[in-house]
Amino acid sequence: MYAVVVKVRISDEEAADNTLREQVVPRASQAPGFVAGYWTRKDNTGLSMVIFDSEEAANGMSEQVRAMAPEGVAVEDVEVREVVVHA
Repeated sequence: MYAVVVKVRISDEEAADNTLREQVVPRASQAPGFVAGYWTRKDNTGLSMVIFDSEEAANGMSEQVRAMAPEGVAVEDVEVREVVVHA
């Protein structure tokens, strides 16, 4: 399995939450190879980890992340990592 790890800076919390719930999560969860996703926030930063069943699927999603970011959210980093162990 592979994870797409995304770090963002949030300047408009309400708009970010609405877009996350209405667009980002549904789109990610319907993507080929989707396994699970977790979106977290601390103060004005967000960190998400979306798990896919293959590196190809994770890379495909990672290429779409910046285009999915709503106004009020700045994508700071996107990376694909291999999931070594999970419980």
